[in-house]
Amino acid sequence: MTRPTGPRIVIAPDAFKGCLSSVAVSAALAAGLARALPDARIVRRPLADGGEGTLAALAAAERGVERSRGVVGPQFEALRAGWWSPDPGPDGAPRPAVVEMARASGLSVTRHRRPTTATTFGTGQLIEAAAARHDTVWIACGGSATCDGGAGALRALGFELLDAAGRPIEPGGAALAKLARITPPDAPITARLIVLCDVRNPLTGPDGAAAIYGPQKGATAGDIRALDAGLDRFAAVCADTFGRDPRDLPGAGAAGGLPAGLWAALGAEPTPGFAALADRIGLDAHLDDCDLVVTGEGRFDGQTGQGKTISGVVERAAARGLPVWAFAGAVTPEAEAWCPPRVVPWPVADGPRSLDDSVADAWRLIERAAWRAGRSLAARIA
Repeated sequence: MTRPTGPRIVIAPDAFKGCLSSVAVSAALAAGLARALPDARIVRRPLADGGEGTLAALAAAERGVERSRGVVGPQFEALRAGWWSPDPGPDGAPRPAVVEMARASGLSVTRHRRPTTATTFGTGQLIEAAAARHDTVWIACGGSATCDGGAGALRALGFELLDAAGRPIEPGGAALAKLARITPPDAPITARLIVLCDVRNPLTGPDGAAAIYGPQKGATAGDIRALDAGLDRFAAVCADTFGRDPRDLPGAGAAGGLPAGLWAALGAEPTPGFAALADRIGLDAHLDDCDLVVTGEGRFDGQTGQGKTISGVVERAAARGLPVWAFAGAVTPEAEAWCPPRVVPWPVADGPRSLDDSVADAWRLIERAAWRAGRSLAARIA
């Protein structure tokens, strides 16, 4: 007798931030579902929003090698940071390299929270390494410890940032208030740069890089004023030098303003991160051939439907009439109210426990939650 074919399941989660990468989350979900549904055909496609975790998600979906080089960290630490060098696609066409700024300039690679002096120099060093091997480079924004508008990255790529006396200004966003002139290198990189970001914040002002994201990087009220003034000056000099004013660019405030400098000085192209990654890993083709979509994130809340990774997965699943299971460390009433039809939120907690305990036991909790969900489906289709 032919054994019945189980459901076709696509697992496409985001990371549980500060806990597990999307690759680890997808592995835990797959383990629990496979235990409950041994006949299921499971495809794992871990995701990211074009920020931290993008490199790992791509490495799980395509062939290539993670290369590394020594870089300068956000507070001038000596670091070794990786970037993704992919093999050509099945059609032989080259794929873009991927630089993840968090690897070189992120909060996760420094013990310090000093945004006024933090630099993106290391991100520029990674871009330089990737551009030497590839014609197109993706820069994944997010998780930054910086607020320098990408000025440090430009310095690493050969640009000089000078004060009125012709002296190099100090690193960091606050020192940009002294900026008088930017001198481009004789031979700037020629690779096409694509900046991945789903954030739409402007560079300056009450919704800008310093005001909105500065506090999580350690900025005081005084620091925010100094950083905002520095970014405003940086934008004005960019406009005079390159003819492009990053204060007019939606999303220029992402990742401490990194898109601002790269766009103004090098013509980097901003693009929505989730969509670019989902398209590159072939998410739609897998959704076209599945019965159930499984996604997840650390906290399923009122922000989930406002451009986060889960909302992108839900939108693509809804276009195909597919049910979605959304696993999360916490599910708030606001998230439950937002849930579109056919989306079922699954909290992974198995009872009262502290945040530290939940984080330490996250893989097992996710695996068991997926097993419980899988058992409920198995009972219905038995």
